[in-house]
Amino acid sequence: MLYKFDGNQPVVGKNSYISDSARVIGDVVIGDNCYIGHGAILRGDYGRIEIGDGTAVEEGVIVHAPPNDINRIGKRVTIGHGAVAHGKSIGDQAVIGMGAVLSIHSEIGAWAIIAEGGIVKWGQVIPPGVVAAGNPAAVVREVSEKDKKNWNWGKQLYIDLAKKYLDIGMEPVDKQ
Repeated sequence: MLYKFDGNQPVVGKNSYISDSARVIGDVVIGDNCYIGHGAILRGDYGRIEIGDGTAVEEGVIVHAPPNDINRIGKRVTIGHGAVAHGKSIGDQAVIGMGAVLSIHSEIGAWAIIAEGGIVKWGQVIPPGVVAAGNPAAVVREVSEKDKKNWNWGKQLYIDLAKKYLDIGMEPVDKQ
């Protein structure tokens, strides 16, 4: 559901799917071909959220912007189930693992991968093209070509899933 708040309302690009159980509030701009999953919350109430084309915000994700600032999420980003993205920026093609936390003003480089459950501290910067894991997140290796191939497949999977939800929708099932 989309909600106007404090004079701002979400803007949604072409062929982007937003689940009815998601909450997109206020100053939020969603690009084309995005997937915003069931139970996701995008709070553009005291800051702005910008999401690039082809990005997947999976189920149960919370996205918030720092006060009076912008949380920029790049193109073809994957934000895994249950993650919290309260940072300043996530670069194009980055992957945020399930249950990861990106604290206020954190910055994630292009093609960086934050492992499942990783904690990126307030203001921490993760450079492009690395895998970071742990609490606090630390670089453990560089992103491989195999990583890129696997994640490009997964990113396309969500672009295609968004289109399928838009094309065929869901049907409630009567209790029997």
